Amino acid sequence: MGLLILSGCSTLDIDSARLSTSEIRSTLAEDRAALTRDVAPLSGPLTLNEAIARAIKYNADRRYRAMEEAVAMGTFEAGQFDMLPKLVASAGYRSRNNDLITRSTDSVTGAPSLANPYISSSRTAVTTDVGISWSLLDFGQSYYAARQNADRVLIAGERRRKALHNLILDVRTAYWRVVAAQKLMPLLRTTITESELALKDARKAEADRIRSPLEPLRYQRQLLENLRLLETIEQELSAARIELATLTAIPLTVDYTVVDQAGDINTAWLGQPMDKLEEVALLRNPDLREGIYNARIAQQETRRTLLKFFPGLSFNYGYKRSDDDYLIHQNWTEAGAQISFNLLGLLSAPAQMRLADAGVALADQRRMAIQMAVLSQLHIARLQYANTAQQYERSDAIAQVDVRLAQHIANQASAEKQSTLDRISQQSAAVLSQLRRYQALSNAQAAASRLQATLGMEPSVDATSDMPLEALTAAVDKSLQAWNQGVLPEPESRP
Repeated sequence: MGLLILSGCSTLDIDSARLSTSEIRSTLAEDRAALTRDVAPLSGPLTLNEAIARAIKYNADRRYRAMEEAVAMGTFEAGQFDMLPKLVASAGYRSRNNDLITRSTDSVTGAPSLANPYISSSRTAVTTDVGISWSLLDFGQSYYAARQNADRVLIAGERRRKALHNLILDVRTAYWRVVAAQKLMPLLRTTITESELALKDARKAEADRIRSPLEPLRYQRQLLENLRLLETIEQELSAARIELATLTAIPLTVDYTVVDQAGDINTAWLGQPMDKLEEVALLRNPDLREGIYNARIAQQETRRTLLKFFPGLSFNYGYKRSDDDYLIHQNWTEAGAQISFNLLGLLSAPAQMRLADAGVALADQRRMAIQMAVLSQLHIARLQYANTAQQYERSDAIAQVDVRLAQHIANQASAEKQSTLDRISQQSAAVLSQLRRYQALSNAQAAASRLQATLGMEPSVDATSDMPLEALTAAVDKSLQAWNQGVLPEPESRP
C-alpha cells in the first residue's frame, strides 16, 4: 500500500495542476453570471441619485467589502464557542492474537510468586468514553480572542464605510463627466468635421500656390492645433461612459443617457464653524475609528500574553464503559483536576511583555498620527471645496462669454465678415470652455464628496445592500439633500 501511494505521488507534476482553457472559461462565465444576477435594468435616463444607489447595491468592490464584514462576523460568532467546555465522545476497539498473561513477584523478597501466571484482560474489547473538560487558561485565551474578533468586525464595518465613501466620490466624478460628454459630443464632432474640411481646403490652396505659402501653412498650423485639442477632449469624454457604467453595473453595450441636473455648487458648508467640523470628523471618520479599534486589539493582546504566565488549571469529568469480561465494574465515572505551570516560560516573560507593550504603544502612536492626518485632511478638503466652487463660478462665466462670442463670429462668418478659421477657432474655444466648466463642476462635486467622506457622512443603508433599489435611491436622495443644506449630524449619532 505504501508503495502504491509513493508511486501515485511520484506521477504528480506541474502540468497536471495547470488550469485548462475550459476551466478558465467556465469560471469566468460563472463570475459574470454572478455579477449580473438580479441587476435591475435601467428604466429611463440615469439620475445622480440612482447612479449612486446602483453603485452601492451592485458594485463588485462594494459587495466584496460587505462579504469581508460578514466573514468577520462569522469568525466572531464561531470564536465564542471556544469559551465553552469541551465535550468529547470516543469509542475504540482492540484485539490481540493471544492472551495478555502476566506474572508477579514478591515485593519484599523479589522472588517469583508461587501463583500461576494469570490473564487480566480479554483478547478483544470495545471501550466507549464520554467526557467533559474545561480549562481556565483556555477560557481566558478564548475570551480575549473573542473580544479581539468583535473589534475586527467593527474594523470591517469601518472599512466598508470607507469603501462606500470612495465609491460615491468616483460615481459623482464620473457622472458629471458623462453629463459633459452627453452635452458636448454632438458639437465637438461637428467642430472636428468642419475643421477637417477646412484643413483639406487649406492644403489644396497650398498645392495650387494661389497665395504665399506662409499664409496657408499658418492656417493649417492653427487648424491642426485645434484638431489636436478637440480630439484630446473627445478621447477624455468617451471613456467617462464606460467608467460610470462599470461603477453602476450597467452593461457596457447599453447606450444610456444621464440627466443634466442643476449643477450649481452649494457653499453652505463653508459657513460651518471649523470646530464643529473637526468634532464631527474626529467622531465619525472611519480611519480614526479603525485606529481606535486596533489599539483595543493591541491591549487585549497584552492581556492574552499575561495569561500565559499563570498556571493552567483544568477540570474533567467523564463516563466510561468497557465490555472487557475480566473487569468487575464495566461502567464507571472519573473526575479529576490538574494544574500545570511552564517554569521555563518565565524566561521569555520580560521579552514577551516588552513586545506586548511595544504593540500597544505602536497602536496608540498610529491612532494619534491618524488623528492629526484627519484634521489636516479636513482643512485641506474644506479649502479644496472652496477653491473648486470659485473655479466653477469663473469657468461658468467664461463659458457663457465664449458661447456668445462663438455665436457672434458665426453670424459674421455667414455674412463673410469673418474667416472660416476664426469661426472654427472660436467654436473650438467655446467647446473647450464648456468642457472646462463641466470639469470644474466635476471637481467641485468630487471635493464635496471628499469633504463628506472626511466628516464620515454617508447614506444610511443596510450593510448587506438588501434594500430595494427604489428605497436605496430615496435614501441617497435624502442624504444629498441634507448635505446640500449643510446639515451636520449629531456628534453622538453612529453611522
